[in-house]
Amino acid sequence: MTNVAAPRPLSDSPGRENRAWWGVSSLSLAILALVTTEFLPASLLSPMSADLDVSAGTMGQIVTATALVGAIAGPTLAPLLPRADRKRVLIVLMVVAIASNVVSALAPSFIVLVIARLALGASIAGFWGMSLAVVSVLVPKEAIGRAMALVTLGGTVATVAAVPVGAYLGDILNWRVVFLLAAALALIALAVQWYVLPQVPPAPSQGFNVVLETLRRPVVAIPLFTVVLIAFGHFAGFTYIRLALDPVSSATGNVVPLLLFVFGIAGVLGNMLVGWLVDTRLRLAAALSPLLIAASLAGLVVVGVSVTSVAIAIAIWGAAWGMFPTIANTWVARVAPDRLESVGALTVTMFQLGITLGAIGGGVLVDLVDVHAALATGAVVAVVGGAVLVSRRPVQQTSHR
Repeated sequence: MTNVAAPRPLSDSPGRENRAWWGVSSLSLAILALVTTEFLPASLLSPMSADLDVSAGTMGQIVTATALVGAIAGPTLAPLLPRADRKRVLIVLMVVAIASNVVSALAPSFIVLVIARLALGASIAGFWGMSLAVVSVLVPKEAIGRAMALVTLGGTVATVAAVPVGAYLGDILNWRVVFLLAAALALIALAVQWYVLPQVPPAPSQGFNVVLETLRRPVVAIPLFTVVLIAFGHFAGFTYIRLALDPVSSATGNVVPLLLFVFGIAGVLGNMLVGWLVDTRLRLAAALSPLLIAASLAGLVVVGVSVTSVAIAIAIWGAAWGMFPTIANTWVARVAPDRLESVGALTVTMFQLGITLGAIGGGVLVDLVDVHAALATGAVVAVVGGAVLVSRRPVQQTSHR
């Protein structure tokens, strides 16, 4: 196969660096709006299920539907639009997200709501999948880690704010109004993106065959496999974190919201700090993140009901997980700079797969044994994933035969 040159970053052009970073910031704001919408049902499940006359368990499946569609849409969108300017594609994806929120707010039935959320899943996965390639056009390769940390920061902040803010607004407003507010946030993100994001040409030769050929590269496939393992380890525990924290609340009063807030703030800090580290010490960052995740999960098994000890474990866990999406995206960008759209989309799919398998596997362990079994298994799987990842070297590959 002939070599494919990586696109020349916009910031290499004289006087364009500020505009490039404004473009990166617009992607972060868009991710904030998208992930906020993704997490809203977790805080509005009860009023939504009561209004649409379905059980809470059934209503919860709209989250599963969003993730599964995202796993499918991630690697397929770019090949379906091989010649489209990526700014236009991202704008269309934001319009889809806005429409999804509006339809969700007006949904007369559960089926209509599911359809709206399916469209949202495609929008989120497509946006995440293309963001790595777009960032590589905006900034030089030595700044990709910092740029992806900024993009990922939007999602990290959303995971901290969406559930408590959604719950608060849902208490004082109708849940449908909350979805309209989410649509307004996405509209603001769209306007900023329209104004500051430059045109971004598509990467060459990004058809379905290229996606499959990219996945067959060991230098790509092995890191993607570790993404599944580390995401599995995290979500085998995080999905059931409430069960792990309930004994602490029983012994000391209801501190679960405070501990979850600690987790979220630590995640934001981890995300903010990792940008420099991945640009200078990527392999070290890749070793630290899963190791700290595993240590935190194991710590929660043994620390008992001490609020201080649990808070420390939760903070370390949050910071370590906040680092990992940037590490994963930077690693695949480093090993396949000629296939950024393909590896970006595949990374999204592997995260979604790890989330799904981790939630299922952890649930089985919780039901058959207890939550500590889920935490311990998550710790082991995360360590294995990290060990496999750092056994490789993130050596840049510019061609492949």
